Amino acid sequence: MRAVELDSRYALAWSGIADAHAASAINADVRPADVSALARDAADRAVNSEPDLAEAQTSRGLVSYWFEWDWRAAEGSHRQAIALDPNYGFAHLQLGIVLAYLGRIDEARTALRRARELDPLWSLTHALSAHVDYIAGDYASSVEFARRSVAISPRSWIGYLHLAHAHERMGNTSAALQALQDAEERGAGNSKLLSLRGFILGSTRRTDEALAVANALEEIATERYMPAYAVALVFLGLGETERALEWLDRAYAERDVHLIFLVVDPKWESCAGDPRFQRLVGRCGFTISP
Repeated sequence: MRAVELDSRYALAWSGIADAHAASAINADVRPADVSALARDAADRAVNSEPDLAEAQTSRGLVSYWFEWDWRAAEGSHRQAIALDPNYGFAHLQLGIVLAYLGRIDEARTALRRARELDPLWSLTHALSAHVDYIAGDYASSVEFARRSVAISPRSWIGYLHLAHAHERMGNTSAALQALQDAEERGAGNSKLLSLRGFILGSTRRTDEALAVANALEEIATERYMPAYAVALVFLGLGETERALEWLDRAYAERDVHLIFLVVDPKWESCAGDPRFQRLVGRCGFTISP
């Protein structure tokens, strides 16, 4: 903020502010309503100040992706950023994620490969490569990318989270719970870690422990913002579809950014035929290309 106070048209600084606000909603459990307008304003200021800056276009894409749920607009912004600076690894990284959510996995993998080539020692490129391979159903590859992320940045919880997701799908329950424990030591209290633990406990019939996680999440929600999606995921693991859908409705009301996972995370496939789930996805405007 100090930089833009000194120069109100400093596009790179506005881009950084936009990225920070966008990241806070997904990585720090900040209420979307508290940051979405701030992120959008900062991204717009960056683009208006310097439209040919790759970072500014990527920030605009992040806003489209996280808050507006307009993934085609996000794709356009990231492609424009790459056209402006083909060596901007973050743009390739974000393009890969957007393409995966649009169902274009081969293109997504190509974009992520380029991001890794440009910035091979950034743990996030490997963590999100794990995420894309998880979406693709290639869980063994997802595990390997997550392990690389952890090796590069052992103090970051994100790599451990993706490791847990992949292990859960492979039926490696103990390994998944251990990865979550490692993650929680580095990112204690994050909703994604708690909810995934609850889901795993519920889906492996450790019902009392899963309910304890759900109760803990609801208790946290009385003290600070807690994404409703987190509680929904725990009830999904418990097989309580009705309660899961109720919490998803709450998530929609608060524009919970985690709802984007509904159409890419295989955990939700059991709900795909439920008309209530279909209506929710439709209200969000999520679609997947062939």
